[in-house]
Amino acid sequence: MRQDVDDERPSGFHLAVEGLFQRYSEGFEDGDVDKVVDCFAYPVTIWQHGRGTVFADANEMAENVVALFGVFDSEEIARSDFVLLEAVPSGNAAFVVLSWTQERRDGEVAAMFTCRYALRRNDLSGQWLIALVVNDEEVSLR
Repeated sequence: MRQDVDDERPSGFHLAVEGLFQRYSEGFEDGDVDKVVDCFAYPVTIWQHGRGTVFADANEMAENVVALFGVFDSEEIARSDFVLLEAVPSGNAAFVVLSWTQERRDGEVAAMFTCRYALRRNDLSGQWLIALVVNDEEVSLR
């Protein structure tokens, strides 16, 4: 689910990033814990609601993912679509910005938000994995 800003043919890097987040999204839609946790490089930090949580390994992340599945069920979220807004590789690191839209089973939009990610390329497989997530939050300008 990618929107090219300049309508150029996507690079191998962009296709790999899209593939990573497509697997991530499908894991949530399918309720597949392994598919989701396999998208991360450990340890991974997730920043949301003003605090960071470090997940040391896939087992710790799996507990979090199962809890998120519960939230998705209670909110009736059936689909998550993303638009790749920005993706900048730098060696074995990359910095990515995605806009997410989550829909309920009836097609109603449940949430729209932006997330920023730092990715790390696995030394052995060459696969891109999520190393850091920062969920954008609205900040009061008081």
